[in-house]
Amino acid sequence: MGKEKVTIQHIADSLGISRNTASKALNGSDSIPAETRNKVIRKAIELKYKQFAYVESDNLLPKNPGNIALFTCNLPNSSHFGSFLISGLEKRISSEGYNLSIHIIRETELSTQSLPNNFETSKVDGIICIEMFDKAYSELVTSLGLPTIFIDCSSDVLYPELKADLLLMENEHSTYYITRKLIDSGLTRIGFAGDYDHCKSFNERWAGYQRALTESGLQPELSSCIVGEDRLFSDSWVAGQIEHMNTMPDAFICANDFIAVQVMKALKSRGVQIPDEVRICGFDDAPESRIVEPHLSTVHIYNNEMGVTAAEMLLSRVKNPAQPYQIIHVRTEPIFRESTGSLIAR
Repeated sequence: MGKEKVTIQHIADSLGISRNTASKALNGSDSIPAETRNKVIRKAIELKYKQFAYVESDNLLPKNPGNIALFTCNLPNSSHFGSFLISGLEKRISSEGYNLSIHIIRETELSTQSLPNNFETSKVDGIICIEMFDKAYSELVTSLGLPTIFIDCSSDVLYPELKADLLLMENEHSTYYITRKLIDSGLTRIGFAGDYDHCKSFNERWAGYQRALTESGLQPELSSCIVGEDRLFSDSWVAGQIEHMNTMPDAFICANDFIAVQVMKALKSRGVQIPDEVRICGFDDAPESRIVEPHLSTVHIYNNEMGVTAAEMLLSRVKNPAQPYQIIHVRTEPIFRESTGSLIAR
């Protein structure tokens, strides 16, 4: 005797509801509460009723919207690579049914090692940190036990100690490549501008710059560099640093485009010709790099793609919290423009 055919009545009887209610639930009627509908669908899958015999419950049951918190000490402006990154990130997590809430971490929270007042751990599925370079506060965030990804991080973070995923743009090799190009063009006195301890990315750019010099038999000369704390980098401070240089370097490798533009302003105010007397290169490919005169050589960051990658890394962590932590570098691309002179043709 063949196996008895499953009917809607079987589903209704097993749940103690009417056949009419079960039928409406399976047909998606708005008059049936979501909880009841989910129970009916689960039972239909369990009993292998018609089309439900070949599907997984997760594919049919509506998902409750989740919440991802974004922590930042400095919300990126429209010129910052992070603003484009956040756009790509938000689109990706939204497609998976997650909302993004932004929490600005103030000096008060940093000094007291406290979480934002409007942040509730129990209502968050994961955390994304951007422009968060305080090591102690980073450790506070990871101690919450929530899936967490840092987009860049403190320069002194040791990877084995970081209990979170980390996403960076590729920094060292692109900076090394540009520095070597300058050296190969005959330049020997090359300075660095930026706080190499500001964040991991700046530190990696400093490492690429140093490696290029060392491999070419040159030594970094701090007298040719502008390497104070990041908070000092105002137009007037940078101008003062250049003013006190006894010998001007042949070129500056700058930690980002914002600093590069500051250096260019200071040089122009002294009547220094760019690139004839000093060549300049930045990093980020910010909109300003294509506006400033001469146009700035830089390194392009795939901002939107990095946002999507960050979202996918976090979503993967949410689904599988036990997987090994990931440290990922996304490729960058050196771009030579007029500020490095003859290199533009190479």
